[in-house]
Order: sequence, then C-alpha cells, then structure tokens
Amino acid sequence: MGRLPFIIAACIFIIAFDIYCFKAIIAVFKKWKPNTKKVFTITYWSYSTLLIIGVFCGIYLNLFLTLRAIILVAFFLTVACKLAMLPFLLLDDLRRLFIKIFRKNKKTKISTVPQTAQSTAAEPISRSEFLVKAGLVAAAVPLTSLSWGIISGAYDYQVRRVNLILPNLPKAFDGITMGQISDIHSGSFYNKTAVKGGVEMLLGEKPDFIFFTGDLVNNLTNEVRDYQDIFSKVKAPLGVYSSLGNHDYGDYYFGKESSPAKVKNLKDMVDVHKVMGYDLLMNENRRLKVDGEEIGILGIENWGMGRFPKYGKMELAVQNTDDLPVKLLLSHDPSHWRGEVLKKYPQIDAMFSGHTHGMQFGVRFKEAQWSPVQYIYKEWAGLYQEQKQQLYVNVGYGFLGYPGRVGILPEITIFTLKRA
Repeated sequence: MGRLPFIIAACIFIIAFDIYCFKAIIAVFKKWKPNTKKVFTITYWSYSTLLIIGVFCGIYLNLFLTLRAIILVAFFLTVACKLAMLPFLLLDDLRRLFIKIFRKNKKTKISTVPQTAQSTAAEPISRSEFLVKAGLVAAAVPLTSLSWGIISGAYDYQVRRVNLILPNLPKAFDGITMGQISDIHSGSFYNKTAVKGGVEMLLGEKPDFIFFTGDLVNNLTNEVRDYQDIFSKVKAPLGVYSSLGNHDYGDYYFGKESSPAKVKNLKDMVDVHKVMGYDLLMNENRRLKVDGEEIGILGIENWGMGRFPKYGKMELAVQNTDDLPVKLLLSHDPSHWRGEVLKKYPQIDAMFSGHTHGMQFGVRFKEAQWSPVQYIYKEWAGLYQEQKQQLYVNVGYGFLGYPGRVGILPEITIFTLKRA
C-alpha cells in the first residue's frame, strides 16, 4: 500500500498530460475528416488506457519478465515522447497568454471602436500550428531511437573489460583472463552473420577460460539448431563452463509440471551443451588447475525470486570445495546473490549472472547507468560488491521480446583476474 498513492498520483498526472497533448493535437488538425478524427481519438485513448492498466499489472501481478519489459519500455518511451513535446506546447501557451494580456490591456481603449473591431478582439486565440507540429517532430525522436535500436543495436556487440580483484587468488592465476557471455536467446536471432561476428570478437580476445551463464534459447532446445555450429566455435584453453537459465527448461512452453516432452527437451538441452563442448554445471563444481594451483568453478541450475524457478541447489554445488582458496559461481539470475549467496555462502568470492538484459533499453556510461529494469532488480548490470563478495551481471548477448537494443548494447565481458 505504501507506493499505491504515488502510483495513483502519477496516473492522474499522466491522464492530465494526455488530455493536454490530445487537445493540442486536435486543435491544430482542424481539417481532419470526422472519421479520421474518430479513429485517432479511439486509438489515442485506447493506447493510453491499456498502458496505464499494463503498468499496474506489471507492478502488482506476476507477469512474465518479457511482458513486464515490453510494458515498462512502452511506458517510458511514451512519457519520453510526450515530455519532448511538452516544451513546445508550453511555449505556445505562453504565446497565447501574452496575446490575451495584450488584448485585455487594449480593450479599455476600444470603447469608441466600431463593433466589428470589438468582436475581433474577442475572438479565441488559436494554437500555433508550427509549434505543435514542431513538438510532434520532437516527440518522434524517442520513437526513432527505438527503431534504430532494432536496425543497429541488436547486434552491436560491445567488449567490456573488468579487473576482478580476488585477494586469495593463487599466484599462478594472477593475470589470467576469463570471458563471459550470457542470454544468447538463439530463438530471437535473425542475422546469422552478425551473430558469428560477435563470437569472433570474443575469440579475438583469447580468454583463458569462458563462462556462459544461461538462456541459450527462448523456449525450446531446437531453437539453437541453426546457431549450434557458431556457438560450438567458442573455445578456450582452460575450458568453457556453462549454466542453465530460466528459459532453458521449457517452462514457458510446456508449463511447470513435468511431462515426457518437457523431460526430453531438457535432456536435449544438456546434450547440446555437450556437443558444443561446454562443461554444463548443474549443481556441481570443477577444479581449475594452473601450474599445480587450483580454484573452484561452481555452477547451479536456475535460482530465481518470485515466479522464476528455484532448481538450483547450492548445498550440492559447494561440496568438497572447502580447500579451494577462490570459488567462482555461475548462477543465471542475479537475485540469487542477495537472496541466498550473501546470506548463506560467504565462501563464494564472485558470482556471474545475466538474466536482466538491462531491459535492452537505457543509458550506460563508464561511471553511470540507468534502465527501467533497476526498478525490478537491485543488481542489473556490471560489477557489484558487498564486503568481500562480488557479483557481475552481464546484460546479455541476444535479445528477447523487443528485437533490438537502445543504449544497453549486447555485451562480451573480459575479466582479468588479479590478486590485488
């Protein structure tokens, strides 16, 4: 209930803002035919109503992350479009106000003026067609950026370099590099050449070992069929280690209940990781050895909050790792870090996740970043630290729902492991 008054107030403001914009547009396009005006009115208010309902549903109902992402992106884009239009409407209102004041001051001087002139002075002041149309052009800028995100952003892979300081790191591992990709979502791809280019970028960095942190597909294992040969090229001298994401189980296609088809789909997923040469960690661990020294690589099945499945079993993943000086955990959903790892497993030095996609929309600079997804996930992109434990969230290699990215571009992360 705490945030309900704020949400209601925001909705009232948005509705008032909608009325303001709607009246301005209708006032300028007076020459529209009745049918055109009717269609525009129905479309305008249907969209606004559905968007407000969608925001409430996204906050209070357990919707799919994809649907929540679409609603939030649509909401912020709509608000951004109208905010871009607002200065022009306010400027026009100021113009009309000055004209009204000027006419009022002049009114006292027109008592002897003929009746025709008096009626002219009383005529309503129409909106400026130029200013309103300029506002509409400005409002199109966010919409254009969304379209450009589909054309350009979807495959604009960015290499992000991170120094990962691990005080207990064995000397043999000091300076070793590790790559991470996440959230491939092969069922969404439509440009095989671009996908291959991203893999070549990763391999060009020559990482010593690589993590893939889940969501190979959207729903079904067979979605990766056309891209399996590309991702099979992902190799590293010390191995490629992987984990499953919430989309890899087929829950969103078969439902949460087990069935022969769902069991087979998961078996096929495990087999695909093997065929591609990925060492899939399902609540288990591996010892990575360099020059006689070892660190631990742990991987669990998906562990999410709310409606996301909790298949992960950390108690199994940490078995027989007490002697290892450093433990790196692959866990798809970053909410696992705060939900369980920080509370129960202080021996985990660093966890690597994906899942959020950065909602594929926002801004990301070296020192600052913003996305609507931060209102859902506290840790959603980049490196986080709490006391001696760290978390890195990769914003994903692929995309889901909206077939593009604006500001939050697809990521290939290269870590350099350092002792201090």
